[in-house]
Amino acid sequence: MKRLHSAYSPVKRLLDVVSAAVLLVVLSPLLLVVAVAIALSMGTPVIFRQARPGLGGRVFTMYKFRTMRSAPMGATLEQLQRTDADRTTQVGRFLRSTSMDELPELVNVLLGQMSVVGPRPLLPEYLEKYNQEQARRHDVRPGITGWAQVNGRNAISWDERLKMDVWYVDNRSLILDARILLLTISTVLGGRGTDSPSGDTPEPFSGSSDESNDWNERV
Repeated sequence: MKRLHSAYSPVKRLLDVVSAAVLLVVLSPLLLVVAVAIALSMGTPVIFRQARPGLGGRVFTMYKFRTMRSAPMGATLEQLQRTDADRTTQVGRFLRSTSMDELPELVNVLLGQMSVVGPRPLLPEYLEKYNQEQARRHDVRPGITGWAQVNGRNAISWDERLKMDVWYVDNRSLILDARILLLTISTVLGGRGTDSPSGDTPEPFSGSSDESNDWNERV
């Protein structure tokens, strides 16, 4: 059962807007340095854009700092996944290990597409693979950081990760959000969970074993 207070959503949105705006201003010198480093090591563009589903499964364009060299023309998804580690530059690895590649998502927060705290936005093709319970992760705005990110990040299984996302949806509060932010600082500083057990790139989500309760039956 959801534990929601009438003031939670508007207060959280206000805090999101204020914190994102302040961070973008305060971190602007760092953002510029990172952009220059990416341009020098990988060329342009410095921003990686990708479609991700947000609140209610509505797709938006998410912004991140680029961490990999451009893929060969005509490469398949399987080929891209095999070459992810090779295409990731030293600058890119540093940005990932420190989570600085996520900083442009503050723009998504200002636009109302994301929150500072919430389930991480995954790929649109996963929508049809969720069972009914897993699909509830889209009952809230996705976040730059979330409960799964401070409890294993990419080092945990998809089943555990999605269960944590739904747990956050049911237990979200300003106190929990503050706890996640504090744990995020510790996680980032410790560099924990940035990689999956099998390598730099997590295995794609293959879907739930309960195929009768997918996203299409919810919408």
